[in-house]
Amino acid sequence: VVWFLDFPNSMAPKRQSPLLPQKKKLRPPRAVGLEETSASAGLPKKGEIEQQEHNEQASKILKVEQKYNKVCQPFFQKRSELIAKILNFWVTTFVNHPQVSVLFGEEDEEALHYLTTVEVTEFEDIKSGYRADFYFDGNPYFENKVLSKEFHLNESGGPSSKSTEIKWKSGKDLMKCSSQMQNKASRKRQHEEPESFFTWFTDHSDAGADELGEVIKDDIWPDSLQYYLVPDMDDEEGEEDDDDDEEEEGLEDTDDGKECISL
Repeated sequence: VVWFLDFPNSMAPKRQSPLLPQKKKLRPPRAVGLEETSASAGLPKKGEIEQQEHNEQASKILKVEQKYNKVCQPFFQKRSELIAKILNFWVTTFVNHPQVSVLFGEEDEEALHYLTTVEVTEFEDIKSGYRADFYFDGNPYFENKVLSKEFHLNESGGPSSKSTEIKWKSGKDLMKCSSQMQNKASRKRQHEEPESFFTWFTDHSDAGADELGEVIKDDIWPDSLQYYLVPDMDDEEGEEDDDDDEEEEGLEDTDDGKECISL
């Protein structure tokens, strides 16, 4: 016997039709960052804004430096005329500079006694570079009257340099002499002798990090008198010894006086 039970519609199990769209749970909107909002609105990102501000600040500084160089140029020219009358001004200045003097080979100082004038010229567009010129009297080392090294930007916008070829006289190439001395010295001791100062004119390996060029441009050139007037340490030590001797003599005189009084 088959019984058919007729359930009311309210009690029958309900099935969701696969044809009807299912309801989805609503999710809260995702927080959009400032950079995404700026990007969607076509505005520059935070990093780009900071870079732009940095570039603008650097541009202002370059303009100030350019104006300063133009104003100072007549004074530097007049200073060069006065310096030319001072014997051994530039060799004394270089020898007194702690970062430059360590680069001198044995005969470099002697060769620099013939150096009469140093000039640093920054290009119209400071960002594009500068040139350092060294003027020499006739000397037994090389034929050149002027040795120059120039720093500039190449075609790809990277730092580059070029310099005068030094025309050494026979047997007077200080760079070769320095190299030979280093080879001999290396057999006797581990540390190397300083290279010749003149190797700087032939070194173009890293124009963007040329420390000697930066020292000459930013320190020696504007403040050469400061280094020329640095007192000789040997003279100072001699003066201190003289002062000590005078003090000792004074003390001896005082002791003699005491003896005379006691008698």
